[in-house]
Amino acid sequence: MSSTLIVNARLVNEGREFDGDLRIHGGRIAEIGSGLSARDRETVVDANGRRLLPGMIDDQVHFREPGMEYKADIATESAAAVAGGLTSFMDMPNTNPPTLDAAALEDKYGRASGRAWGNYGFYMGASNDNLDAIRRLDPLTAPGVKVFMGASTGNMLVDDPDVLDRIFAEVPTPIITHCEDTPMIDAELARYRAKYGDDIPAACHPDIRSREACMRSTELAIALARRHGTRLHVLHISTAQELALFEAGPLVRADGSRKQITAETCVHFLRFDREDYAALGHLIKCNPAIKDPADREALVRALAADVIDVLATDHAPHTLEEKARPYTSAPSGLPLVQYALNAALELVHEGHLSTAQVVQKFAHAPAQLFDVKERGFLREGYAADLVLIDDTPFTVRREDVLSKCGWSPFEGRTFHSRIASTWVNGMLAWDGERLVGSPGGQRLGFTR
Repeated sequence: MSSTLIVNARLVNEGREFDGDLRIHGGRIAEIGSGLSARDRETVVDANGRRLLPGMIDDQVHFREPGMEYKADIATESAAAVAGGLTSFMDMPNTNPPTLDAAALEDKYGRASGRAWGNYGFYMGASNDNLDAIRRLDPLTAPGVKVFMGASTGNMLVDDPDVLDRIFAEVPTPIITHCEDTPMIDAELARYRAKYGDDIPAACHPDIRSREACMRSTELAIALARRHGTRLHVLHISTAQELALFEAGPLVRADGSRKQITAETCVHFLRFDREDYAALGHLIKCNPAIKDPADREALVRALAADVIDVLATDHAPHTLEEKARPYTSAPSGLPLVQYALNAALELVHEGHLSTAQVVQKFAHAPAQLFDVKERGFLREGYAADLVLIDDTPFTVRREDVLSKCGWSPFEGRTFHSRIASTWVNGMLAWDGERLVGSPGGQRLGFTR
């Protein structure tokens, strides 16, 4: 079995930063200590005081497979994720066909096997007519069930109140929700379309997909979860108003209990706001919409105050040709996995968060929330998913983007930290400049 010793590292884990060494053996973290000695034939990596983190776990990605492989697939997007220090991902069900039953779920796991650079889990989706499949779902086969309580494509919008109520009552896993009120959005879109036609200015997007639409849908989801005692995770919070709906405090309390209802935000809501539409237009068009500077600032504060529990990407690539279309036909979503951790670490450089807080939101919390088995922490016996951070500035260039769509909303931005190395299951997968070896991701396990 291969063995690697990382020495002179600044380890960041479970609220602490400390100097130490870490040994990898057989794909696992074999030993954490100080002054560890190299063994025969052991690869030694001198961290030279750089920060060593557990690999990030992204609980919200759209890798587009099956059905939309022309713009993304599991292989290309997981490679971009590993280059960005994201060693595990949980992929959404709104593919073509959608992931609405056990067979479709297993098909996606089969597609990822041998092709995913990072570890993988896939959500079951909910629709108005797959309640029986949700009831039969083995909770060890998926991180959760995704419910689109707002506008979506295909058969993924759950708008039947009785079905929605039964899903919340009977789901065997956590529910994760996209919360926007579709009738409110449709009414605003019709109003703007009457004024502008199809070529609505991109800056109107946060008014069409309004904060009121977010608020109404989030309130409904929380009410259903409280009625039925459901574990609910509300994705991509984008407004300051929604923050009042969530409990402040640690995800896992001192007595071992955890929050029933949790919140997530995404890196683009922390780095962009309404003022960026002028330069970036549809490149930052996403659902829910990027909103005002005051919302961005409130979301950063909510992360620090433990009102928001999880940080993710909602990585959702589209081609530049698609993004160049008029507003009504330009799709929503942007590629983020490759530079998400860099963007999050900017909050550390700016004094808003500590590195330990970034690790909590982007690694520990997803593992805790979804009961991920033996990942997300620097602990002896856990899988050796690791990220080494180098505080050397770099500027994002289009030619360095690994996502199949070939662009990034961060192009031209300078970040103050880069990903020096990424290990997945104990094997070096990214050396700071290129991918190394072959895809070594494994299916995520859950302890429920």
